[in-house]
Amino acid sequence: MNYRLLTICIALLALTAADSASAAQERYSADDIRQGIVGRRIYLAAPMGGEFPLNYRLDGKVDGTGEALGLGRLAKPKDTGTWWVEGDQLCQKFQTWYKGQPMCFELYKTGENTLKWIRNNGQTGTARIGNSL
Repeated sequence: MNYRLLTICIALLALTAADSASAAQERYSADDIRQGIVGRRIYLAAPMGGEFPLNYRLDGKVDGTGEALGLGRLAKPKDTGTWWVEGDQLCQKFQTWYKGQPMCFELYKTGENTLKWIRNNGQTGTARIGNSL
């Protein structure tokens, strides 16, 4: 039996399954972002449990607080910045978080009020869409 061939077949099957899972998720368009994210509180799922709320305000401002997660022990617990839509991505830039560097995200609908995000550096996570602000 050719183990190289078997390994290649398994790898191709895994890639096909991953592509199918991504295709099943609906990617947000610029209009979807403006209608479904802007003017709402978005709760990012924290890796160690809990949620991190970000408020995407209608005036182009974004703010958040990590106080409930104990962020104050590690970094500035609150920050504000700006958001904008670039192509079909939601972008944001905070004053101090992430050293004030801009970042953009692809968003994918995973449920009625849930989404997956992929940051332009490859990081991924999930979030819950909250009520209007």
